[in-house]
Amino acid sequence: MCNHTSPGPPHPASSPPRSSETIASYSAKSNETNFGSLYEELNFTYNDSEFTLNPNTQPCNPFTIPDALTIAVSAFYILIFVLAIPGNLVVGLVISRSKQALPPSDLYLLHLAVADLLLAVTLPFWAISVTQGWVFGDAMCKIITIIQELSFYSSILFLTCISMDRYMVIVRAMEARRANRQLVSWGICASVWCVGALLSLPGLLNSAYTSQSSSHTVCAEKYDPKSADVWRLVTRILRHTLGFLIPLAIMLPCYGVTIKRLLHIRGGFQRQRAMRVIVFVVVAFLLCWTPYHVTVMVDTFFRSKIVQYKCQERIAVDQAMFATQSLGLLHSCINPVLYAFVGEKFRRRLQQFLKKMGVLERVSVSRSSKSSLSSEITSTFM
Repeated sequence: MCNHTSPGPPHPASSPPRSSETIASYSAKSNETNFGSLYEELNFTYNDSEFTLNPNTQPCNPFTIPDALTIAVSAFYILIFVLAIPGNLVVGLVISRSKQALPPSDLYLLHLAVADLLLAVTLPFWAISVTQGWVFGDAMCKIITIIQELSFYSSILFLTCISMDRYMVIVRAMEARRANRQLVSWGICASVWCVGALLSLPGLLNSAYTSQSSSHTVCAEKYDPKSADVWRLVTRILRHTLGFLIPLAIMLPCYGVTIKRLLHIRGGFQRQRAMRVIVFVVVAFLLCWTPYHVTVMVDTFFRSKIVQYKCQERIAVDQAMFATQSLGLLHSCINPVLYAFVGEKFRRRLQQFLKKMGVLERVSVSRSSKSSLSSEITSTFM
């Protein structure tokens, strides 16, 4: 009779021997299973927490310009260029062909037209960069930026000189007559260009580089990251004070006192009309450039952490800077229009110039009365 053993789990000693590869594979699978379950548990615990991201600590999405808007802005720049170049050339020719020595105000207006011409020359470069990025290289980026800054500073400094000259002629007439104003005015013009050139030197900090928010190359400020905040703050303060606030603080009192004086002397209304061209020129400059300066000041407050902001405010300021800069560039073609529509003497001089060039038939040009005081106040050009 045979003995039968009841079936049961095999004893380890009676199990078939395992190879080393089999043992290693088993151990790896066991570890993988353990770590996988641990990862799933930790991941579940993390996602199940109540932690939420603070949107105020997240970087803002960069401001991007729609394609349709870039084309419109580019066409706008080209239109300003087409109007500004011939307009300011005509102004320069009409003033410079005067047979008499130019009074200081006319000389400053002549140099103001040159400054507007310089600004207009930069517009085709910016028009192309809006749609295609900056394709002119790093050297041209610096040159065009310096020309634009030189034009900007020179324009407002010449307007400041005009306001001071009108104040001296009308309010302090005796002192103005004793001074050699023609010689002094040439020295002042040279000084303005030198000061404008010095103030435009921060344009050397501009560089052509690829924007992080797009594949286009841009021409903009490029600072060392370690000192970027300091450099930006210094250049912004310089631009705000010397390029806007100080000239404005000089022009407004000068014109205020001058107009008040004109209203209190005989024939004051007529002499006030003689001032209207210069006043219109100053008002046009302020209307074109004040919004840009205010916007850049807000941007400076944001960057220096003086004013706290959120992403919607940051994007709004970027959009406003883009729009107001376009408005500022418009100023380069406005002055010739003001001279043509407001300045009676300019229109007569232009007619005489066109007759000599054979563009107009010879027509009688009425001459205004040549009162020495009126001529001194209005200048030979206005």
